[in-house]
Amino acid sequence: MDIDVRGPRFGAALTAVVLAVVLVTGSVWLLAWQTLAFALGAAGGVGRSPYGWLFRRAVRPRIGPPTQFEAPEPPRFAQAVGLGFAAVGLVGYALGPQWLGLAATACALAAAFLNAAFGYCLGCEMYLLVRRVTVRTE
Repeated sequence: MDIDVRGPRFGAALTAVVLAVVLVTGSVWLLAWQTLAFALGAAGGVGRSPYGWLFRRAVRPRIGPPTQFEAPEPPRFAQAVGLGFAAVGLVGYALGPQWLGLAATACALAAAFLNAAFGYCLGCEMYLLVRRVTVRTE
């Protein structure tokens, strides 16, 4: 079943804010929260993430029904990529070196910002590229 394209973009906006706060404060706990949010989105799809739940409950009823849809697999893959970067960032902040935490978190922030501000999902594009390569080789 396809998903409302506005949901992942809303989640990316919240993610960008959370990750920006992590970069400013160095909060391991806030990055742990974002890592959990990515994990839930990767495991169950973006609709199962806390930001997806918030979008369905609080935002979508106020902005009306969707007019554009997308397949759920690319955003779910993007959540898994975000999970990888957040996990590396978490290790860097918690165990060191701190530059690793900063770099990984900054990369995740850059990707979330691109999606939130411009609707360009790097993880989704990676998914499509991987699909093109693997379908041709099978």
